Amino acid sequence: MHSTPIALRKHLQRAFTLVELMIVVGIVGILAAVAYPSYTTYVLKSHRADALTALAQTQVILERCFAQNFSYSQACASLPAFPLASPQGYYTVTNPVLSATAFTLTATAIGTQALDTTCASLSVDQANQQTALNSAGVAQTVCWHP
Repeated sequence: MHSTPIALRKHLQRAFTLVELMIVVGIVGILAAVAYPSYTTYVLKSHRADALTALAQTQVILERCFAQNFSYSQACASLPAFPLASPQGYYTVTNPVLSATAFTLTATAIGTQALDTTCASLSVDQANQQTALNSAGVAQTVCWHP
């Protein structure tokens, strides 16, 4: 029994050609090139919650110390040593201003989070004034309320 040209043609038509595969690879490459920057921006933005958490937790500790001592600068058992790492390790929290009646906490991006040039540092003070700076030191308004 010999193969007929029609049977042979049907058998050959089941496979993809190299050109078709290259077109699909090209389309997937274009989609990846467009999607990846958006994905990394989203990941950096989501990691800002780590800074907000660290600042809020430390702010509560400082307020508790103030309630006990009527001073932010007096020794308090629950006061952490500065600088301290944020819970997920994307930020370092420092306390550059600490007096009897005032404090300022600043979370600065470290490691891979330092690629977030829009919100390089976030700060909060005793009056709950929230500020943020980009990597050039310019104030930003999108960092605290994404």
